[in-house]
Amino acid sequence: MSRFMKVKVLLVLTLVMSWGKVLAQNPAAGQTYTSTRAGYRLTYPPGWWVQQTENPADATFYVGPSWRAALAVATLTIRPLPDDRKDLNLLAHGQPDSMRRALAALPEARVLRLEGREAGPYQEINYDYTYVPAATGIRTRVLGRRLWRNGYEYRLEYRAPATQDVRYLTEGRQLVESLTLLGKGLPSRRYADQACDDKMYGIAALRYEDDQWQDDCRTIHEFSTADPSAPPTIHRRALPFQSYALAKGFDNCLYSATKAPTDAPEYVYRYDPAIRQGRYTHWQLPAQGPENVWIAAATDARGDLYFITSDAARLVRVSPTDDTVTVVWTTDPVRQAPYFPALGFAGAGTHANFCLDDANTLYQVYSTDGALLQTDLTTHQPAPDLLALDGLPEQGGYSDLLLQNDAAGRRRLYLAGPKALYEVDMISHRATRVRRGVYTDLAGCNLFRLPPPAPATATWRGRVLEAGTRRPLPQARLQLSVKGQETVVPLTPRSSFAIPLPPGPATFSAQARLAGYLTTDSTYRTLAKPSAQDILLRPLTVGTTLRLDKVRFEQGQAVLLPSSFAALDQLLALLQQNTPLTIELRGHTDNVGDLRKNVVLSEQRVAAVKTYLVGHGIGEARITGRGLGGTEPRASNDREATRQLNRRVEFRVTGVRQEPAENGRSRPGPKSGEE
Repeated sequence: MSRFMKVKVLLVLTLVMSWGKVLAQNPAAGQTYTSTRAGYRLTYPPGWWVQQTENPADATFYVGPSWRAALAVATLTIRPLPDDRKDLNLLAHGQPDSMRRALAALPEARVLRLEGREAGPYQEINYDYTYVPAATGIRTRVLGRRLWRNGYEYRLEYRAPATQDVRYLTEGRQLVESLTLLGKGLPSRRYADQACDDKMYGIAALRYEDDQWQDDCRTIHEFSTADPSAPPTIHRRALPFQSYALAKGFDNCLYSATKAPTDAPEYVYRYDPAIRQGRYTHWQLPAQGPENVWIAAATDARGDLYFITSDAARLVRVSPTDDTVTVVWTTDPVRQAPYFPALGFAGAGTHANFCLDDANTLYQVYSTDGALLQTDLTTHQPAPDLLALDGLPEQGGYSDLLLQNDAAGRRRLYLAGPKALYEVDMISHRATRVRRGVYTDLAGCNLFRLPPPAPATATWRGRVLEAGTRRPLPQARLQLSVKGQETVVPLTPRSSFAIPLPPGPATFSAQARLAGYLTTDSTYRTLAKPSAQDILLRPLTVGTTLRLDKVRFEQGQAVLLPSSFAALDQLLALLQQNTPLTIELRGHTDNVGDLRKNVVLSEQRVAAVKTYLVGHGIGEARITGRGLGGTEPRASNDREATRQLNRRVEFRVTGVRQEPAENGRSRPGPKSGEE
């Protein structure tokens, strides 16, 4: 072979290999891009390229001669949310409004779309806007999605000059909409997702220094529940103040407040035993009252932190998951108990030191003799009797309780006594000494939160409550329908229920009814693990509005589709069960077409629904109607998928007449006003 032919063959091979690399990066039929570590997948269009970034979880997709000379770019970034926002539902905390204000501040901004939605394990905002950057002076189009999961923000944005809309906007929209979150993704940073370890803690009341015992209340002892009798790990001077109150969060950090009787708001202090460092949080406990101190703290099964004053008259809840501080009560519920005079006299010991179990029971200990008090945290009702314990020394000085589950799931109650730590058998009510030590407060997670094995059934636990007040409604009727089989689910006196369901992707419906309330009829999916969800019933008050989402009509007509009859029959049953009720039907359309014709069409559809109800025995005078056309959209009219949400019928309660009672006096129905 001649030298010329050899060079030619090498040149051809080089071109073939180079073209092979191009095809590998830019296939003709598009490409699925997946990050298993970060837990997402998306599809980028044919003709687009991928540019890797320094962060392996991020990626940039572009079209054009090069990344720096791209005609259109879509960038995916994943960043941890700030610590004070990682646990929040950002939709509920005004993120859409904040973003709308930020976009409006851009030069020559035009916001075309900005919508937020709940998507089960995550929340997201979808947006579409244009603006003119000062650096270029060229109007730029931005499409994007921001998704929040596990304390991270996934942000995917398409950007291009608006002049490229004709060529690339559709492809950019498809790329942005293709983003799907997979599996669990990055390890969760959210407080509620953390797993408590098996350590428990106590604030040491004394320290041995200069050959004598001195007051401490700043040093923390760390124990393992596997063997609390073993020597503790000591965190000397862990707190910047003396304290009687200590709680352990699901993040395995300790939360405390000063014991100084300042009668002023106090910031909660957070100490991380793993790194032996602490700092003040932004959570502020309210003023505790004159001559009072924060004497104890505890954690409930949801991870909320509770602090109580020495007179038990003020209980405050701090919720790390929604970043709120709430006053639970301002009057000691134990004052209602028949035994209160025996322990509430002047000079008596405190009964404020407490802990919580996973059934919303608050346990307190009487410092004089170690007797236990029980109060329902939901109803604020104390149990009628004290619970005396055997095996305790006679002298007083009982300073705290801690309910802790060990690694085997056994519940253990620990009691800080005058000179020792005791374990209490809740069946025999007998206390056994575990170790020496004087502790002002104990702390641990109420549940030792090891990941449970997959259950044979997925239990759904919840309560039937009144919306707004969260008042239990034990008299409600809850009916479950699974694969066509209907079952009435009993409610406890606290209106709670527990329903065993087969795990897996099965659907079931639950219906809750109670006279004077709107019936709920919702469809759920079974989960692979136990779940908790309350059912809320809205009272039938004047102004209450409910959408009839399943009521549908023929396109452009006022003719009811057969699929609408089930929803109409539910409204019919509601009117039959609540005879004093009067309603106004309200019809809506999208904004497509002539505005006047839309109003007429909405009026005709309202008339069709009214005819159906009157034809089934409802008095005509109980129903009025209005056609509003497209004047009150529920969603954007930019796309057909959201325009469908605007074509709807809803009803508004206009009257709830008083019913006569048996003694001849009138009995008021539910109060008027907002929910």
